Amino acid sequence: MNDITSRSWSLAKRPVGEPQQDDFAISEDNIAAPQKGEIQVRNSWMSVDPYMRGRMYDRESYVPPFQISETLQGGCVGTVTASGHPDFAVGDLVQSMAGWREAWTATPEAFMAVKLPKDTGLPDSAFLGIAGMPGLTAYAGILRVAELKEGDVVFVSGAAGAVGSAVVQIAKIKGCTVIGSAGGAEKVEFVKQLGADACIDYQQTANYDELLAALRAVAPKGIDVYFDNVGGDHFQAAIELARPMARMAICGMISQYNDTDPRPGPNNIIQIVGKQLQIRGFIVSTHSDMQPAFMQDMASWISSGNIRFEETVMEGVENAPAAFMGLFSGRNKGKMLVKLS
Repeated sequence: MNDITSRSWSLAKRPVGEPQQDDFAISEDNIAAPQKGEIQVRNSWMSVDPYMRGRMYDRESYVPPFQISETLQGGCVGTVTASGHPDFAVGDLVQSMAGWREAWTATPEAFMAVKLPKDTGLPDSAFLGIAGMPGLTAYAGILRVAELKEGDVVFVSGAAGAVGSAVVQIAKIKGCTVIGSAGGAEKVEFVKQLGADACIDYQQTANYDELLAALRAVAPKGIDVYFDNVGGDHFQAAIELARPMARMAICGMISQYNDTDPRPGPNNIIQIVGKQLQIRGFIVSTHSDMQPAFMQDMASWISSGNIRFEETVMEGVENAPAAFMGLFSGRNKGKMLVKLS
């Protein structure tokens, strides 16, 4: 078993506002052969996700912040190239949190590495998207957190993204009317192809009033469920059009991730009381007990054609920061991924 080399990315400095290329630094590292209990993995795919922006702040959160000059972490899929561990063999496909690098050697526990099943009929990349964390986020968020019911009118912001596109399709499978929002005509058409009954192009709305009018036009009787990926004006509009007892699953607020100053809250927040709204933020790891049901349902839905998925792929580890920054300018349709080998 031989040492190998790997390029990896770290934070050069903490981003202020929207991340820039010079906030990141690339290095080439020597990756040692595995010792007893360790595995060596060559990554083939890595994920970039909006939650990573929060880890670039030096503040306490549900996950520790990234440290300057330490290799960034994120979801990835790769193949075991050498093994000193009895449960892992050369050729095994593994999913881990050792992203932002081409290869690694460590114990499986160090990066939460798990073997992936064989012969699933899915591409390896799907385990970072529809069959991975984004898919489970959508599944748990819409079914458990939002307590979805047949016949609900569901509004999904960021409906063309990895999580939002899955929410749209799950809600349609469950017999709901689904309204999405997305940026640009191509993404709007994509969301409609997923089965959404209507989709707002928020790029065609100049301000909150226009966004609210666009939403009201496609949901004249209001909404029962809001799945939030965007925050800001979308959240305020959802409160305005929420029916009594509506449920809101707050997954993310990407429009606010790069704010340098606190943004004023929705000016209609008082409606939460009179409408008796249920607004609940959630983190997917809290709902890991749903993983078996999620995998069973998702496998069935994909094989039957009830769920489809899109990926936006950038090639090469050198383009990892560009892929990550592209999340905030809407470059992705479906899951944003970096293909490493």
